[in-house]
Amino acid sequence: MTTQSNRPMYSDGEELSFEAIQQADVPKARDGKHKKIITRLLEDLAQLKAGTALKVPLSALPDTKENIRAALNRATRLKGISVETSSDADHIYIWKPEK
Repeated sequence: MTTQSNRPMYSDGEELSFEAIQQADVPKARDGKHKKIITRLLEDLAQLKAGTALKVPLSALPDTKENIRAALNRATRLKGISVETSSDADHIYIWKPEK
């Protein structure tokens, strides 16, 4: 049941505080603000030979190295990829650890 404001109502007739939509219309994919850079880093990591690391200038990152590291950590955990990182004043280094 809905009111004239198109807000669904509780079974007791009280109007919901927020809009309701069909569950099928809920977006499933999360495209966070770091998706583009994380996707590029993961693609480059996939091409690395053993014993090599990516050397990424901090100036090329769209956010702080801490936030990019956190986003990279979330993405690699989700994909089951193991990576290690290090950084200095100008670069972040990313590599796959040897097994």
